Amino acid sequence: MTNPTVQTLYAVTEATWPPIRAFACGPFTLRMGGGAGSRVSSATANGAFTDADITEAEAGMNALDQPRLFMIRDGDDDLDAALAARGYAVKDPVTLYCAPIGTIATHRPPPVTTFEVWPPLAIQTEIWAEGGIGAARLAVMDRAAGPKHSILARLDEQPAGTMYLGIHAGIAMFHALEVRGRFRRRGLGADIIRSAAFWARDNGASHMSLVVTQANVGGNALYSGLGFAVVGQYHYRILEKAAHP
Repeated sequence: MTNPTVQTLYAVTEATWPPIRAFACGPFTLRMGGGAGSRVSSATANGAFTDADITEAEAGMNALDQPRLFMIRDGDDDLDAALAARGYAVKDPVTLYCAPIGTIATHRPPPVTTFEVWPPLAIQTEIWAEGGIGAARLAVMDRAAGPKHSILARLDEQPAGTMYLGIHAGIAMFHALEVRGRFRRRGLGADIIRSAAFWARDNGASHMSLVVTQANVGGNALYSGLGFAVVGQYHYRILEKAAHP
């Protein structure tokens, strides 16, 4: 089974991890993120642009009290070059992975290891908070409109990990995979992902996908080892200084 295109995965990312709102600013889309990170706070290009259009987008981000931050997707070479000329630095190169759902949903985790939960329990909120996933990112999960779920994992009879996932256009994407430090390197991350894949399959998904920073060496090794294939990438350009003149 062929994986979807990177353009499709960009849309899945937006739907399963949505900003507070997104709106047009000339040929750019601006997003209000509410402090939930780069993905929901970045601007993206929708076609040809001018230097004046970039300046207008910068003003719009300033009006939102957000950094000047652009997402550079496949095909955005001209924007990448224009922002580099303006002094924007590269931030957080990201890889998009995908796999047919049957590649991931191969066998269920051991009994009483993973549980499907919605809405997330207080203990899941605690685990996410330990990993730096706070209220603003939990709000992203709440406002996602499509089918969605979470996984709670246990190990040694203790809450040990969690994950959120959503489905858009028949493609599941998981986010916020977090395993407590003392339970890492014991295969729990793979168990959570497989459990999520079975839920996604049972809810009509044909593929499983994710995004991860290229700097996350352990995460990239885990996903590749499970059978996920690289579909594409994106990175950000940020103006580190004078974000708010």
